[in-house]
Amino acid sequence: MNVISVNVGLPRNVQWRGRTVQTSIFKDPVAGPVRVRRLNLDGDRQSDLTVHGGAYKAVYVYPSEHYALWRDELAGMDLPWGFFGENLTTTGLDESVRIGDRFRIGSAEFEVTQPRMPCYKLGIRVGRQDFLRPFLHSGRTGFYFAVTAEGELTSGDAIVPVSTNPSGMTIAEAVRSF
Repeated sequence: MNVISVNVGLPRNVQWRGRTVQTSIFKDPVAGPVRVRRLNLDGDRQSDLTVHGGAYKAVYVYPSEHYALWRDELAGMDLPWGFFGENLTTTGLDESVRIGDRFRIGSAEFEVTQPRMPCYKLGIRVGRQDFLRPFLHSGRTGFYFAVTAEGELTSGDAIVPVSTNPSGMTIAEAVRSF
């Protein structure tokens, strides 16, 4: 298990249905070490803290293995790492993790907290509001980390299990419950 890409972005205004909305779904890969803080990564910020961010949704993780499915579904679209708004694009780590599982990446530590529930801003990113339902129903939503120890990480870092929560619901089970 490792990090393929570390992605950050700042809020930006976009036009949607005749009005201006602020979104932070546009993330770009960065090179070199990135500082991990309790509420996000350096260079990253969430736009609407009523539904994104905070201590339990500080870092969004998305498995690189899911990109193949979406490349078929969204044929012709360029899907660079970070396209789905994730902070960490990973390999070997998916929705089989359990809520409460802990991992170390670089010198930072994290705890799995909840699945990502897609909002209309993912539809803005994809250019199709009808994409939200297939994204959710695919079960390939990714998940959030809380930061349990600040530190630094970089692309290529190993994702090292620290502890598992055998009684915790998997992210896949949590998504199916919606």
